[in-house]
Amino acid sequence: MGSILEIADLSTVDKKIEPIFQKVTNGKRLSFQDGIDLFNTDDIHSLGRMADYKKKMISGDKVFYVLNRHINPTNICVLSCSFCDFAKKQGDSGAYEMSIDEILGSIDDGMHEVHIVGGHHPTWKFEYYEEIVKSIRQKYPTLPIKGFTAAEIDYFYRRWKIDPEESLARLKEAGLSTMPGGGAEVFSQRIHKMLLPGKSNASRWQEIHRMAHNQGIKSNCTILYGHIETIEERVDHLIQLRSLQDETGGFLAFIPLQYQTGTTQLTDHPATPIDDLKMIAVARLMLDNIDHIKAYWVTIGGETASISLNFGADDLDGTIVKENIMHAAKAESPSGLARNKMIYLIKEARKTPVERDALYSEITAYED
Repeated sequence: MGSILEIADLSTVDKKIEPIFQKVTNGKRLSFQDGIDLFNTDDIHSLGRMADYKKKMISGDKVFYVLNRHINPTNICVLSCSFCDFAKKQGDSGAYEMSIDEILGSIDDGMHEVHIVGGHHPTWKFEYYEEIVKSIRQKYPTLPIKGFTAAEIDYFYRRWKIDPEESLARLKEAGLSTMPGGGAEVFSQRIHKMLLPGKSNASRWQEIHRMAHNQGIKSNCTILYGHIETIEERVDHLIQLRSLQDETGGFLAFIPLQYQTGTTQLTDHPATPIDDLKMIAVARLMLDNIDHIKAYWVTIGGETASISLNFGADDLDGTIVKENIMHAAKAESPSGLARNKMIYLIKEARKTPVERDALYSEITAYED
């Protein structure tokens, strides 16, 4: 593959980011200021070319997706995070709890991942969560189980005094394969104090993912963007994730999650498609040690997700079947996408669709 400097017409490139082109083509790590300059540039086309070049260096023209099911066992939660439309209190209209039979009944044969996250339930004991994982593993012995954010693991300690090292080990023994990356939100003390004071903070989130990685449990990582965070806070978040990945190597993928305004209305101006593309592209360029960047179609929509496959993303996440958390905040995307639609969105971006499992083992590649 030719150098990006050979591919790009530098006469049209924003002069402020031209030196970053040189860093990218030489494989140099980008700085905090580089991240700021990339977010601030109006040269979206050059940013996209840079990010696509970096993506091709890692995964060629492949774009991954998974046949999966999101299960949110309960929306009852002790927290009252300012950005959340999903959580309910016991007795509220719309509050629900799923039984293990209901959970098992929601999983279909042929899936390659089940993804479990939910509210911080005030009375469900840790053993119930263990039993959920055990029951899925018994019925579907080869199905990868991704479950429980670092915030949930931390809650098990605060509510039931089960140390994260122990809860992770027990969940792994029960059949847990990987962890999702949710609960990170933004690694900013300012935002934590304002929006989620009762939730695990940045250092705790990182500590728990470090523990999981040390136990051989791979995980994803995320950012919640498009609310009251600053560009500087976004870039700092990316650099903290990059530093932890340098240490553990345990992150599989990074997932930018666009804030859904819903009824919380933290901002009158939700993220635009341009901002979505910038977030994905800058993440691809800054996170040089995380192999996969997801375009989470649930929050940004299928069309923007397809475009983002030329802005550094190499994963469309999954078919999902039903998703409750973002749709509680009035996400306008459908609650699930069929395999054929996934393949169509990837091919429209002139990429090669690859069906995967939770650990990025390739199952089927759809070559033309």
